[in-house]
Amino acid sequence: MNEIELDRWTGDVVLADGGTVHVRPIQPDDAARLVAFHERLSDTTIHFRFFSYRRHLTDADVERFTVVDHHDRFALVAQLGDDLIAVARYDREPDTSRAEVAFVVRDDHQGRGLGTLLLEHLAAAALERGITEFTAEVLPENRRMLQVFREAGYQVTSSLDAGVVEVRFPIAPTESSRAIIEERDRVATTRSVGRILAPRSIAVLGASRRRDTVGHELFRNLLTGGFNGPVYPVNPAGTFVASVRAYARLSEVPDDVDLAVVCVPAAEVPAAVEDCAAKGVAGLVIISAGFGETGPDGAAAERDVVRLAHRHGMRVIGPNCVGVLNTDPDVRMNATFSPYSSTPGTLGFLSQSGALGIAVLQRAEALGVGVSAFVSVGNKADISGNDLLQYWEQDERTRVVLLYLESFGNPRRFARIARRVSRQKPIVAVKSGRSEAGTRAASSHTAALSSPDAAVDALFRQTGVIRVDSLEQLLDVAQVLESQPLPAGDRVVIVGNSGGPAILAADACGGAGLQVPELTEATQRELRSFLPPASAVGNPVDMTAAASAEQYERAVTLALADPNVDAAVVVFTPVLIAPTDDVVAAVARAAAARTKPVVGNFLTVPPGVAGAGDARIPAFASPESAVIALGLAARYAAWRRRPEGSVPDLPGLDAHAARRLVDAVLADAPGGRWLDGDEATRLLGSYGVPIAPSELAGDADAAVAAAGRLGYPVALKTAAPDVVHKTDVGGVHLDLGDEQAVREAFAAVTTAVDAPGAGAVVQRMVEPGVETIVGVVHDASFGPLLMFGLGGVATELLADRAFRVLPLTDLDARELIRSVRASPLLFGYRGAPAVDTDALEDLLLRVARLADDVPELAEMDLNPVIAAPGGVTAVDAKVRLAPVPDRPDPWLRRLRA
Repeated sequence: MNEIELDRWTGDVVLADGGTVHVRPIQPDDAARLVAFHERLSDTTIHFRFFSYRRHLTDADVERFTVVDHHDRFALVAQLGDDLIAVARYDREPDTSRAEVAFVVRDDHQGRGLGTLLLEHLAAAALERGITEFTAEVLPENRRMLQVFREAGYQVTSSLDAGVVEVRFPIAPTESSRAIIEERDRVATTRSVGRILAPRSIAVLGASRRRDTVGHELFRNLLTGGFNGPVYPVNPAGTFVASVRAYARLSEVPDDVDLAVVCVPAAEVPAAVEDCAAKGVAGLVIISAGFGETGPDGAAAERDVVRLAHRHGMRVIGPNCVGVLNTDPDVRMNATFSPYSSTPGTLGFLSQSGALGIAVLQRAEALGVGVSAFVSVGNKADISGNDLLQYWEQDERTRVVLLYLESFGNPRRFARIARRVSRQKPIVAVKSGRSEAGTRAASSHTAALSSPDAAVDALFRQTGVIRVDSLEQLLDVAQVLESQPLPAGDRVVIVGNSGGPAILAADACGGAGLQVPELTEATQRELRSFLPPASAVGNPVDMTAAASAEQYERAVTLALADPNVDAAVVVFTPVLIAPTDDVVAAVARAAAARTKPVVGNFLTVPPGVAGAGDARIPAFASPESAVIALGLAARYAAWRRRPEGSVPDLPGLDAHAARRLVDAVLADAPGGRWLDGDEATRLLGSYGVPIAPSELAGDADAAVAAAGRLGYPVALKTAAPDVVHKTDVGGVHLDLGDEQAVREAFAAVTTAVDAPGAGAVVQRMVEPGVETIVGVVHDASFGPLLMFGLGGVATELLADRAFRVLPLTDLDARELIRSVRASPLLFGYRGAPAVDTDALEDLLLRVARLADDVPELAEMDLNPVIAAPGGVTAVDAKVRLAPVPDRPDPWLRRLRA
């Protein structure tokens, strides 16, 4: 196995208790480590592994265990510091696809999930090497090992023979095994984050005696915030910091330290991490700057620091961050250098920008919105949004998750996690970088129409994440979600005492996706019975300036009870008759008595959560901002009500044929290339994508012969692979009804397109229908993006398209074709027949599966795809293949390198 192959199976992992270890293939120079590892095993563990009391390994044993071919004999070790703490291996049975597996874990590390994790990694390696089944021999009393196999999610069979349990199971991933892996990942990640957000003791390395320094202010915040545990300042001077005894080195601290907050200069961070490792610290927050944000050298230093921490069991937040905060009364940790305190609340907030994070905390405090925890992730060298989402998923104090993101580390993992979390708790995100400046110059319609922001939009839409445009909107939506129930629909009643604000609110509802329906006659009749005579009661409800606080309460209560109403927007213009505070209290009481959300705009009340106790409503600076926030909450509620969808099994796929074609093309053109028409047709056909029959013709006679075989009328198109806009250059001729027309079209095409020898594609005309486009482009961060939109020559001009990230569910496909502006054309617009949308959705699912299974598919355009009542057919296909680096198994539990 070469060094690149070794690296594929090398990485840091999180164990069930939240600690980390380093996993890698065994090497011959592990001999001394293996001997030392074995010497530390108990007699019982040795007996369970070898079925005898082999107290010492012989030289032959050591050589056999450490010298393997990494193919038929493969072994992994788990390393903590310089010590081996577990070994796992398989040995293939000769001339079979079956291998025997064996594990041994050092006694003091048993129960940490090492056995199950190493089994996952061994199975992934074995599958790549043609092994499909594992076997094992286990003593009946070795219940822990038997439990590892039974709880792995595989179909395990076992039998007892001569006092030994023989276990066997297929190792191909199953839905059950993947669900178990995902749950183990969630538990391990949650515990690893908990080590940092809920420590019992903290040391601040670099705690300065001088005010207005990061180390001093952070240490002081821990003290004044009332952290429920000891805080130790570490300062080389070893005197006092903020009247607390300081220690010159971490090793001098007399007690255990759970969390170390590192505030020393970047050059001193590696030594500080070494000190933390020696002390047995569980987690690190590295405030220090001077790493990845400074350039390649800083990024390399950052990776070294994280690797050092992982190899000693620690996870890292930062570097280059503001710190972390947890308002849990049992913790009360403010390990930030922010000058602002935070009220306990229900918002979990992650910010990739420290400065913006502090600004949001300040604004949240002013609005009266509290946080459960705040994490400034800085450079996200280790712990990221994916980890924190899983932590907040199980945190009972967190009801809403807020994210300020500048980048994604692992978008596909984010998609899996966010889709699950959003079913329980709303996620609201600001993702910077909407600018089209990032759009790349491209050689296909799909690539030209895609952008990094299109990928983010697709990702958030599919996972239920509420995307907002600004930090102000972030907190606006948070106020609604934190204080109000989710609306059951999009129907809104507007209640106010003046026409202007009510009209503004009604106008804003249209843009926010909300309806303003007529109230029932019964509701209107009841409103007239107590409101001033000049009141309008249809919706909006304008009670006029004569309305009292009591009338506000009755009107809002009655309107919320209307079966045509899912939510209420209340606006109030101050008048002498009704004091503002009385109106706010009255509306809050009405809202508290119902299960429908209420938002308000009280012109003299500053934005924030108004009211007291359970009777609280969010107040906004304008009617429009109230409506926008409510609209986003309603859209999220609708996403939560929809079915989850599934990735369906598709008949008629031949993945092996597709793989053979791709491998053959890249063997001939290692740098990749555009496929010719026949190759593109065969690749699409292997996944059941319907494409119009066609033939490649090198000259006019061949074109005429092809037309005869296909049947008139036909289309003739240039076969030059690098021409994107074929119609623009005269490269397409349609409805050719006879031999003469074909000859003239061939001559015209070869004259118009300067591509000697390229020839032309002759294709049978298909049933008329709606022209659509289906495409794929490979995004460096997000992987394959699937595009659907209005097709034909106006594709880029109209830009009526939508994107989805993969994998694509059946529900994603259904929503995708309905998400473009021109979608009414598919469903029988103005008397035209409806197209076969089931067939169109099936085509999208097949293209998505092809793109997911073939990562070398760099770009693809099916333009147009004719959608007709009788089915769908792609009539032109452009496909480019390109080599890709080996992709790690997305289900393999491993931290980023």
